[in-house]
Amino acid sequence: MAATMVYTVIWYGRQGIVDKVIFDDEKTAKDHATSMFQTPKGDDGIVSVEVRKDNGAVVFSHAEN
Repeated sequence: MAATMVYTVIWYGRQGIVDKVIFDDEKTAKDHATSMFQTPKGDDGIVSVEVRKDNGAVVFSHAEN
C-alpha cells in the first residue's frame, strides 16, 4: 500500500505563520490557497501563502502585490 502524500497550505502574515491547513492532494491544496487568497478578508494581515509537500518542498506559492 502506497503512503499518502500530505500537502500543507501555510498562510503567512507580516509577523510569520498565521495558519496551516492540511490536504490529501496537491490540486485541492492549490485550489484552496488560490481561492482563499483572492477572497477579500479585510485587514487580516495575510501577505503570502505556500503549498508544501510533507517533505517540505514548496509546490506553489503566491504573495500579495
